[in-house]
Amino acid sequence: MEEVSKGYSKHYSDKKFWDKVVKFGKTAGVKVTYTAMILYYTIQKPSVPKKAKGIVYGALGYFILPLDMIPDVIPVVGYADDIGMLLGAIGMVW
Repeated sequence: MEEVSKGYSKHYSDKKFWDKVVKFGKTAGVKVTYTAMILYYTIQKPSVPKKAKGIVYGALGYFILPLDMIPDVIPVVGYADDIGMLLGAIGMVW
């Protein structure tokens, strides 16, 4: 998971994150959006170690990208891989 998240961290930006949440938050559902928000606010804290922030940036970068393992446009399962990545990041930085 850590190696995967490193590749996606370059796709993260605050603007892209908020654009995705505003545009697709309702479609993604409460669990995905809430989990993404937890991670977003986690990286705002200066006490979070750099390694943990790198993992979170990677997971949020994956969330932001429209092209991933399961395309987000597929109803119901489109965000299944996103929630898996986000929850994996939470588990790693806990």
